[in-house]
Amino acid sequence: MEEEWQRQLKHSIRTPEELAERFDLDVEKLRNVCRKFPVFITPYYLSLIKEKGDPIYRQIIPDEQELDNKELLYTDPLAEDRDSPVHNIVHRYPDRCLFLISHTCASYCRFCTRKRKVSDPDKICGEFIDEGIEYIRNHPEIRDVILSGGDPLMLSDKRLEGIIKKLRAIGHVEIIRIGSRVPCFLPHRITPRLANMLKKYHPIYMNVHFNHPDELTPLACKALARLSEAGIPLGNQSVLLKGVNDNPDTMMKLNQALLRARVRPYYLYQADMVYGTEHFRTPVETGIEMIKALRGWTSGLAVPHFVIDAPGGGGKIPLLPNYLQDINGDEVRMRNYRGRNFTYLQPDSDNPFQQEQKVLEFKAVSL
Repeated sequence: MEEEWQRQLKHSIRTPEELAERFDLDVEKLRNVCRKFPVFITPYYLSLIKEKGDPIYRQIIPDEQELDNKELLYTDPLAEDRDSPVHNIVHRYPDRCLFLISHTCASYCRFCTRKRKVSDPDKICGEFIDEGIEYIRNHPEIRDVILSGGDPLMLSDKRLEGIIKKLRAIGHVEIIRIGSRVPCFLPHRITPRLANMLKKYHPIYMNVHFNHPDELTPLACKALARLSEAGIPLGNQSVLLKGVNDNPDTMMKLNQALLRARVRPYYLYQADMVYGTEHFRTPVETGIEMIKALRGWTSGLAVPHFVIDAPGGGGKIPLLPNYLQDINGDEVRMRNYRGRNFTYLQPDSDNPFQQEQKVLEFKAVSL
């Protein structure tokens, strides 16, 4: 019997003509974009759009700005293909690898880092998946495998379990992680059967992807709860996007709502330098100010790591506001979230009198 998530996919918007009619858009402009970057939107996610140009709309509706040719942008900004020893494996970090097992997503983000791969079945197929499992089996340094794509949860339960089961049979694979935007785009896919299947193969972790508080609907929260109750720790990875979440109030509401749904805000990504996404990119200072607006003003649990996934394959580099003012062998001078200065004394017992003086100074500065 066909399930609701399958019906959602069957009735998803796939053509520029459907979008043009629904939002009164120029169909020829949409066709030009969709020839290069396809459109796919579930009815559920489409229903979250309140008006043209709102944060949900911007993430999912094709825009002719995607065809702007910026010379400094790349089709593969993170050099994943360079770090791919076999098809569908990206092995960049010493003890973990990325394993791409699906070429489709429940909906297509307009800011996607992997625009070059998504929707192309020739890039991810069964033959390549077997090759990836064999690579992992032959590399005992890999203890952590991240399943991605496309979206791994677009596979059938049977196909997904077949892959996970083979990975779990490899002795040196300790952790399996799944990266998915399905709980946001297609929460109907998180069925009891899927959750029960996944819990057989612990430890399994999942990083989900929500960018705006309006995405955390009751249905999405129910899906997240089902995963949590299956014992799957959940983290969220957001992308900082112009006109979507690039203000502190939105980010605060998003991360607090995630915590209520038992999801730990994990990463806030600076948008990648990927071709066709310049209109989404914000200055890096915006992200740093975002962390300043969160740190201390809300629970530390609600403050993600702000990172740039370095162009050219440098990996994730965390960026922090400048809380550290000065450090030397005697002391550390710091500024807190309110802008007040404090001093921490370094360990030093050689001069008790000097140490006592420092403690007095510390008390004076802290008052």
